[in-house]
Parts: sequence; C-alpha cells; structure tokens
Amino acid sequence: MERIETLRIMIVDDEPIIVEELAEFLDQLGYDVTSCHNTHDALKAFQEDERIAIVLSDMHMPGLTGVQLVGELARLARPGRLYETAIFTGSTNKQDVILALRAGVSDYYQKPVDLQELQAGVKRLQERVEQKIKEQQIRQQIQDLVASLHEMHSELIPTIAIKNVAQMSATADSIPEPFDKLSRRQLAVAQLIAKGMTNYQISCELGITENTVKLYVSQILRLTRVHNRTQLALSYPSHG
Repeated sequence: MERIETLRIMIVDDEPIIVEELAEFLDQLGYDVTSCHNTHDALKAFQEDERIAIVLSDMHMPGLTGVQLVGELARLARPGRLYETAIFTGSTNKQDVILALRAGVSDYYQKPVDLQELQAGVKRLQERVEQKIKEQQIRQQIQDLVASLHEMHSELIPTIAIKNVAQMSATADSIPEPFDKLSRRQLAVAQLIAKGMTNYQISCELGITENTVKLYVSQILRLTRVHNRTQLALSYPSHG
C-alpha cells in the first residue's frame, strides 16, 4: 500500500487491543500511525512529532478524559499548528457528545468502531487539514506580498543611503539608457544582478525580502526591455 505522506494519525486508548486493531487498519490504508496507551504518552508524542495531524482518542481513560486531552493538545500546540481530533467511546451518555463538541472535536464514534465509517471519517479529517494548510499558505503569501509592496513603497520616502551601493549616487544624466528609467532601488538591484548575485544574496545585501527582490527584477526587465537577467547583466554599463 502506498504511504500517505501528508500526515500522521495518533490513536489514544487505554485498551491495547483496540489501539492495535485501529492502527493495523489505518496502516493498511497507507497512513502512518502513532499508537499511545495513555494520555501522558499521547501528549509527549504530539509535542515531539509535528506530523501528527489527526488525533483519535477514547473518551474515558485513566488520568485525562478524551475531552481533557483535546484541551491539553490545544494548549500545547504551537501557534499555527494544524490538526483535527475525533473521539470514540463505549458510553451511550449523550453528555459525552455535548462535551466533545464543545471542546471542538470534529467527529465522534461509538464503540465498537465501524471501520468503514472510520475510514470515511479519517478521509474527511485529512481533507480538512489539507484545506487549512492551503488557506494558511495563501494567507502567508498575501502577507509576504503586502510586506514586499510596503518595502517598495518605502523607497518613495527619504531614507538612509542604500548599503554598499555608493556608486548609485551618480546623477541621472550619467546613467545611459535604458537604465535611466530605473529608480534608485531598481538601479541598485540591477547593479547587483550584474555582479552575478542571486536574489537571496541581493536581499541580504539590501536588507529586503527575497520576494521584494523578485518584484524589482520583474520591473527592471520590463523597463529595460531585456528578456532575462543574463541579458541584463551583460547590458549593464559596467559590462559594456
């Protein structure tokens, strides 16, 4: 069975036979599984393994209940960690369901657990985690773009001279076409490209993000009407 590399499932139950049955079933489906027979081990495993993205826990165990375990996981999880939880129990007490839902548990199973129902449920939880990851990545990309645009906008405000680019103090009349169309910061980036620096090296040199450098490179290529950074480096005045 091909392994599902995107996440790991943790099963928590004080009954070893149940843990073994569920672990074997999920392993055959291709999931990586962590088995825990008590909540202490579960909390330790959760902290040590960031791949754990689905937690399946029994409701009634010595020490912490399943709901209390879910609460501890939320307390211990680093900011931004994404995971889903589900509870299973042999009790028919509806109060268990209410407590689980209030704790933010995503699913609830009655013992003995129906394996086909569990398979469908785990797939739903997996899809929820993956969707959250995509949304998190989009938010981060938006934040990076906003930061980059802010950095680019800041060049319109008088600031301290750009680090290690003293030669950029030349007057606009001394800069040949098409580089005379570039702003001071764009000219600085073009100069460093001409020196053979990568985007990462340029970002370190100028104290800006790599995403900002990429935006500058795109602008420079458009304004100078060259097709790529190699042509840009060759056409830069110092290479003439």
